[in-house]
Amino acid sequence: MPIVTTAILTFIILVGIGVIVGLLFNRRGRNWLGRQVADATGAGDVTYSLVGIAGSFMGFHIGVILGILPSILLYVLAILGAAVTIWLWRGR
Repeated sequence: MPIVTTAILTFIILVGIGVIVGLLFNRRGRNWLGRQVADATGAGDVTYSLVGIAGSFMGFHIGVILGILPSILLYVLAILGAAVTIWLWRGR
């Protein structure tokens, strides 16, 4: 049972990381005009959160593939993965 509990907790943490990074990029990463255009086109909080969730999963699993032992470093890679994915998604 501990493996299932750890997997569920990791899933929830990665979703939380993705949502938080997505919201930070959407609210703080653009100027006022950019937020107005994004709201008009529909690229708002939900879209940024979903892209952040995808990036956090990619960053976490890249760390697992590289053989990083389960530690806080995997979650740091999840944060970096979410940030880089959103940054690339925005076209920079």
